[in-house]
Amino acid sequence: MKKFMAMLAAVAVVSAGLVGFSAAVSPDRAEALSGAEFDPGFIISDAVFFNGRAMDEAKVQSFLEQRIGACTNSNCLSAKRVDTTSRKADAMCGAYQGASGERVSRIIAKVGAACGVNPQVLLVTLQKEQSLVSGQIAKGPSDARLERAMGYACPDSANGGCDPTYAGVYNQLYRAAWQFKRYANPAGTSAYFTQYRPGATHPVLYSPNAACGTKSVYVRNQATANLYYYTPYTPNTAALSNLRGTGDACSAYGNRNFWVYFNDWFGTPTGQIDPFGGMDVRTAGPGKVAVGGWAIDPDTKNPISVHLYVDGAPKAAVTASASRPDVGAVYPDKGSNHGISATLALSGGRHQVCAYGINVGPGSNSLLGCGTVTLPTGAPFGGMDATSKGKGSITVGGWSIDPDTTAPTRVDVYVDGKGAASTTANASRPDVGRAWKGYGDAHGIATTFAAAGGTHQVCAYGINAAGSGGNTLLGCQTVKVADSSPFGGMDVSLSGSTATVRGWTIDPDTAKPLRVDLYVDGKGAASTTANVRRPDVGRAYPSAGPDHGITAALSLAAGRHQVCAYAINVGAGQNALLGCQTVTVTGASPVGGMDVSSRSAGTATVAGWTFDPDQPRTSLRVDVYEGSRGVASTTAAASRPDVARAHPSAGAAHGIDVTFAASAGQHTFCAYGINLKGGSNALLGCQSVLVR
Repeated sequence: MKKFMAMLAAVAVVSAGLVGFSAAVSPDRAEALSGAEFDPGFIISDAVFFNGRAMDEAKVQSFLEQRIGACTNSNCLSAKRVDTTSRKADAMCGAYQGASGERVSRIIAKVGAACGVNPQVLLVTLQKEQSLVSGQIAKGPSDARLERAMGYACPDSANGGCDPTYAGVYNQLYRAAWQFKRYANPAGTSAYFTQYRPGATHPVLYSPNAACGTKSVYVRNQATANLYYYTPYTPNTAALSNLRGTGDACSAYGNRNFWVYFNDWFGTPTGQIDPFGGMDVRTAGPGKVAVGGWAIDPDTKNPISVHLYVDGAPKAAVTASASRPDVGAVYPDKGSNHGISATLALSGGRHQVCAYGINVGPGSNSLLGCGTVTLPTGAPFGGMDATSKGKGSITVGGWSIDPDTTAPTRVDVYVDGKGAASTTANASRPDVGRAWKGYGDAHGIATTFAAAGGTHQVCAYGINAAGSGGNTLLGCQTVKVADSSPFGGMDVSLSGSTATVRGWTIDPDTAKPLRVDLYVDGKGAASTTANVRRPDVGRAYPSAGPDHGITAALSLAAGRHQVCAYAINVGAGQNALLGCQTVTVTGASPVGGMDVSSRSAGTATVAGWTFDPDQPRTSLRVDVYEGSRGVASTTAAASRPDVARAHPSAGAAHGIDVTFAASAGQHTFCAYGINLKGGSNALLGCQSVLVR
C-alpha cells in the first residue's frame, strides 16, 4: 500500500498498492517486460511525468473505451459524468473551470493540463489504486471505489478509510495531481518534502512492515520522488521476479504496478533520457535570424548546450539558460533557466535552421526542431550625387544598402572610367533609415577627393557584400572642377658651366612657398624652395604674398642640356611643369679659389675649393707650385658645405687642405685645378706667405 507523505496539517493518502497485479490486464509491449529492467531510482522521467498535455480529452476517452469495453453500470469511467467545481490557480495548479456533467475523460485532460501532470500518470494511478481502467472491476465499479479513485487521503493507518472531504472522482483526480506538484516544493510553498529529495540516496521501505527492512535508493529525479511520497515502498526481489503476480510477505506492489501498467499501455516511462524541448526561428532584421525555444536533459537540472545548424552545417553553440517560467511551471524540478535565445548572422535567401540538444549522461544528442526562414537578398541599391565645392576636388554624396546585411556597404567612385576613391557608406541618413526600416541610418555616402581641373564624369558603384547579386551602379554625373594645380613660370641663364634657374610659382591651395624640383635632361638634378621675395608676384596675387620666387644654380657639363622646373602640388590638383629651356655649355675649366698660410714653423698650408663643371661631383687633383717648381699635390675632397649650398649640383666634397714643408722666409705659392675634360687646368690663385 502506498502512502502520501504530507505536512502535519495535510491529509494522508493511501492506495491499494499491497495487492498483486490484476490478471485482467494484457500487456501491449511487443516483448516481455522483465523485473530486471526496473530501476527503483528512476521509475519515470520528469519529461513524461510532467507532460500535462500528453493526451487531450478525445484521446483519453478513446483509451478508456478501449480498455473498459462494455460497461455493466453507469459508474464505469468511459460513461461516468460528474459535476465539477471551479478552482483558482495557485502555486501547484492553474485555474480549473468547473461545469456540470463533465465526462471523466474531460476531467482527466483538464486536470492534467491545469496541474502539469501527464494524463497517462493519472490513468495508471486510477488503475493501480482501484482497478478503474482495465479489467472486470472497471466495467462496473462500486460507488466506494469511485469515492477513493486515486487513493488520495486514504492513509495506511486508517485501515482503508478515507477522508470524505476529498471523496469523488473529480476531487480525487484534482487533489492527487495537485499533490504531485506540491512534492516539488514550488515557489510560494515551504520546503517540506525532503525525505526523497532527488540527487541523493534514501532508505525506502519494502513494505508497511518495518521488519522487512529498507533498500538504499539513489533517487535520480523529482517524478520518481513523487511516486515514493505517494506510495513509500519499493518492490523487493520477490515482487520483481513475478511482475504480474504476487511475491512474498514483504512484497509491496504499488510502484511496481505503476511501472508495469505504464510500460504495457504507453511504453517505457523512462524512455526519454535524451534531451528534449522545442525551437522556433524568425527573422530579426536583414541578415539576422533569432532562434528561440527551450531544451532540457532529464539527467541534469543545469542548462545544456544547444548546437545550431544552418543548411546542414554547424553555425553556433549556445547554452539553453534563458529564463522560461512557462517551462519551469511544467518541469518544476528542472527550474526555469532552460530557454534558447540566440541571434545568427546569415546571408540573404532561404535557410533551414535546426537545433540539437547536446546530451548529458546516458542517451544521445537529439533534434529539438527545425525551421525555415527567408532573408532579403540581392544586389545593393541606392543613389548618388556629385559636386565640386572647391578647386581641385569632387564631393560625392548619396546612399547605398545591401539587402543581405545591416552593415554599411563599400562604395567605389570612378572618374572618367578610372578608380578615384573607395569609401564606406556609413554616414547618418535618417531619411534612409525611415524608408528602409530594419537597416538603420548609417548608409550615407560622404566622400571628398582630389581631382584635376576640368569636366569629368563621376560614377559610384555599390559593392555587393554578401548573398546573391553583384555590384550596382548607383549613378553617374558630370562635374566641372576648377583647377587647383600650381602655376608660375621660369627662365634659365648660363654663366660658364653654371645654369641659374629663376622664376616663381604659387599653389591655389596654400599661401606657403612650394617645393620646386629641377630636372636636367630628364633626370632629377636639384630640389629647392620657391621662397625668394618677388614683390611683383605679391602685387599680382596679393592673397599669396611675395615670397614665391625661385633662384637655383646648377653646374652643367659641357654640351647641350634641357633644364625643366616642376612645382610640387599641395592638396588638390597635380604637380605642374613651370617650363623647360635648352642651354649649351662649352668645355669648362675647373673653378674655385685658394689661400695660403703658415700654421707652424717650416710649413705652409694651402686651402680653398675647386670642381670641374663638366664632372661636378668628382673631387679634382690640385697641384701647388712655387715659381716653376711643384711643391705639393693633393685631392680637393675635404667637406665644404658652403660650396654645396652655392653649387648644389656639385656637392660638398671639393675642399682643398694641404700642408707641406717650406724654408723660412717669404714665398709665393700658386694652386692649379687639374682639368678633367672639355677645358684646361685652371689657376685657382697665387698668394705670398712668410714662413718662420
